[in-house]
Amino acid sequence: MSIKTVSPDDFEALVGTKLGVSDWITLDQERVNQFADCTEDHQFIHINEEAAAKTPFGGTIAHGFLTLSMLVKLCESVSVHPEGMVMGVNYGMNKVRFLAPVRAGKRVRAHVELASVDRKDEKRFLTQQNITVEIEGEETPALYAEWLGMSIVG
Repeated sequence: MSIKTVSPDDFEALVGTKLGVSDWITLDQERVNQFADCTEDHQFIHINEEAAAKTPFGGTIAHGFLTLSMLVKLCESVSVHPEGMVMGVNYGMNKVRFLAPVRAGKRVRAHVELASVDRKDEKRFLTQQNITVEIEGEETPALYAEWLGMSIVG
């Protein structure tokens, strides 16, 4: 899939549209370890496979914030932007819920809906995407997020 570009009026008309489902991404142990190093969050449940195997999770799990940070990659292939966009910037989150742990080695993908588009002026659009991150083979999603972004056109 690729990023879709639409006119500003069509962009606003897409509110409520399910934009699609991303490709799968594997959250393997190497990625979990790198995230632990980057954030200095070395809790055993993330990096010590032997100790984590003795927990109810049965093995290491990805950091919730690792899964959240993967939204950029997960959503890039199912995004919609207004024509002439020169940049998009994170604006925040209205809501994030970590619903189920992602075991190291599992694959995740995002289901994306364009929940709102608020035209701030001729060059800025504040958007909200509602995103559910699915864990392959599991009923409960990893997370749900209401992600805000500012699209700026030239």
